[in-house]
Amino acid sequence: MSDKELLIPASADSVAIDTRTRRGRMQMLFLLLACAAPVIASYFAYYVIKPEGGKTNFGVLVQPAQDANEAWFSVPLKGKWTLLVARPAGDCQIKNESCIEALFLMRQLRVAMGRESGRVQLLWVNLDGKPVDPEVALAYDEKTAGLKVVNLPSDPKLKAEFQAWLDREGAGKAIQLVDPSPAKMMYFPVTNSSKEFANIKKDLEKLLRLNHKGESLQ
Repeated sequence: MSDKELLIPASADSVAIDTRTRRGRMQMLFLLLACAAPVIASYFAYYVIKPEGGKTNFGVLVQPAQDANEAWFSVPLKGKWTLLVARPAGDCQIKNESCIEALFLMRQLRVAMGRESGRVQLLWVNLDGKPVDPEVALAYDEKTAGLKVVNLPSDPKLKAEFQAWLDREGAGKAIQLVDPSPAKMMYFPVTNSSKEFANIKKDLEKLLRLNHKGESLQ
């Protein structure tokens, strides 16, 4: 191209094309930001504006999140938010308040999610493999309460891995929240306080509202 050609003013058509191109790029940028906003918001809420103690919630953040191996369980975790508790069935009788309170809290939390409850599954890992007490099974069965009961893996290595994952940070007796990736990202001490229940509910509602990444509704 000659020097004279470089000095020729752009035509009206070329200016219009440039304008449309810039507008298209801006629209694409806004679309990408809109799609990423929920994920950005969830990370900002929980990793930048970190909750402090019981001021706004009750859950304890796990940082970094601890990956869960699906080989530990006979049910899939990926694609669902999972509330998990581990207790020996032999000790979990109707009169054993510490165990029943954990099952009751999980059941009520799922119910409290309302129309979002289908995004949350409940998992009880039976630590001793003994049969579940019939009264407990009736009150907390999968059909009415949504609670799935699984035994520890038979493989000693997998069993040891799960136990180490469960007990990390001294959280073995707590209710563990596993995200859809799946990884443990929060845990809740068992409580029968209505105020603390309300705070746990807020934690879970916030996560469900801000983050759908990796979920499967099947």
